[in-house]
Amino acid sequence: MKARVFVSFKSTVLDPQGQTVCSALHGLGYPGIGDVRQGKFFEISFAPGVTGDQARKDIEAIAHDVLSNPVIEEYRVEMLD
Repeated sequence: MKARVFVSFKSTVLDPQGQTVCSALHGLGYPGIGDVRQGKFFEISFAPGVTGDQARKDIEAIAHDVLSNPVIEEYRVEMLD
């Protein structure tokens, strides 16, 4: 079993790296790009024998407590079979 965790800045938080990428895209001839927000992606595999319920509980705690800063970031978890 695997989980994917996507972490990004909250919409109210300034994203200077995303702004830099957006400016670079405009300079490269892509004026239709309105905004870019950057983030992080984690793919986590669980050991054999871990139940689905335990995996969901653990990944939510890990995403909140370890992989993201809940003050300025939000996260989304996808469980994979």
